[in-house]
Amino acid sequence: MKLPINVNLKDKVCVVTGGGGVLGGQWASALSASGAKVAVLDRDLELAQKKADELNADGGTAIGVQADVLKKESLKAAHEEVLSKLGKCDLLLNGAGGNHPKGTTTKEYLYEEDLAEENKDLITFFDLDEAGIRFVFDLNFLGTLLPCQEFAKDMIGRKGCSIINVSSMNAFTPLTKIPAYSGAKAAISNFTQWLAVHMSKVGIRVNAIAPGFFVTAQNQALLYNEDGTPTPRTDKILGATPMDRFGEPEELLGALLFLASEEASGFVNGVVLPVDGGFSAYSGV
Repeated sequence: MKLPINVNLKDKVCVVTGGGGVLGGQWASALSASGAKVAVLDRDLELAQKKADELNADGGTAIGVQADVLKKESLKAAHEEVLSKLGKCDLLLNGAGGNHPKGTTTKEYLYEEDLAEENKDLITFFDLDEAGIRFVFDLNFLGTLLPCQEFAKDMIGRKGCSIINVSSMNAFTPLTKIPAYSGAKAAISNFTQWLAVHMSKVGIRVNAIAPGFFVTAQNQALLYNEDGTPTPRTDKILGATPMDRFGEPEELLGALLFLASEEASGFVNGVVLPVDGGFSAYSGV
């Protein structure tokens, strides 16, 4: 794997939640290529093991571990497996997260006629499903907090340990249609800053990456029609991204490795780093 920057993570134990996904898998590969021993955690053990096998085939040291980031017992079991096979966690990358259709409105704006009886197929703000919203908040916020509670215990008093969370552009400016996801990612940014302060006396740095727009399995249908043509939402996103394109997964790796390296970012703490092609800087005018 070609890395954008070279950092030395030799013998560091890195735990990556959501490591079986598109972005999580890229991050796991970059950490492994930098010398880390990687625990690929995913709710789907098959995906986790597939990624671990790939890393091992490339000369790395990795294990695939089943873990549900919303269940403390599952995280505890995963932690015990990591300890027995790799050792204490030096870096936790909270990559698990996502959205849910039941926390999403059909339209960007509410109009009076949307509330008419015949518009039953529309999901307005008033139709948002409580369970769907709770799922999104739990997956993103609790799914970050609980792994921190479990794995940060290994880091206390040990040099060079850190946590990297995954925020979003939604945390800077909420996007239309997805209030649950936007609110949950705003919580991640706030939590990152809070935890950075809280853990500062025991030697644990806490930072976050805030990706702009990348095409993943979760958002493919929102961005492209079945025939492969871009949706109107894609046109709006690219119109608000000065670099006029989506990001590529590997373009997050430089930020990740910078934050992971004690030598490169040892005094960087409580930062939410945008990787967004200028989206957060552009006012639209």
